[in-house]
Amino acid sequence: MFKIKLLILFLISCLSISCTNKKEGNNFKLSVAYIGGEYEGLILSNQLKNQLNNLGMLIESSRYEVQANISHSQNLYITNIDNTSDREQIDSNISIKIFDKKLNCVTYKYNETISQFYVLASSDQFISNTTAVEEIKIENTEYFVMSFINSLTARSFVCGK
Repeated sequence: MFKIKLLILFLISCLSISCTNKKEGNNFKLSVAYIGGEYEGLILSNQLKNQLNNLGMLIESSRYEVQANISHSQNLYITNIDNTSDREQIDSNISIKIFDKKLNCVTYKYNETISQFYVLASSDQFISNTTAVEEIKIENTEYFVMSFINSLTARSFVCGK
C-alpha cells in the first residue's frame, strides 16, 4: 500500500511539473535576408539562422526580415618605447535592421561595436597571427548575434522607430 501511495504522489508531482514548465513562445517570427560581406557575412548569416532556429523564431515566410551588415578592421598598436610588445586591435561593427515587408518599413535597428586586442607575433611567418584574427572575428560575431537576440521584444517591432 505504501508503494502505491508513493507512486500516486510521484505521478501527481510529475504532472504538476510538466504543466508548469511550458514555455511561452514568441508571437513574432523572423526570416534572414542575404547578408553580404563574403566570409564574415556567411558566418553571421549561419549564426543568426542557427540561433533563431534553435529558439523557434526562424520562418522563411515571415513578414519580418533581418537585414544585416558586419565589418572588421585591424589597427597596429605599439605599446612601449622599445617595441617589445606589439599588439593588434580588431574592431568589429554590426548593423542589423528588421524590415516589415507587409508595412514596407524598418521596425527595429541594432548597431554595436566591439574591440579586442591580441599580442602580435614578431614575424609574418607565424600562423598564430592569422588564427588569432579569425578567432576574434568569430567570437565577436557570436557576441553580436546573442546580444541582438537578447535585445528583441515584441514591443520593439513598431514602424518608424
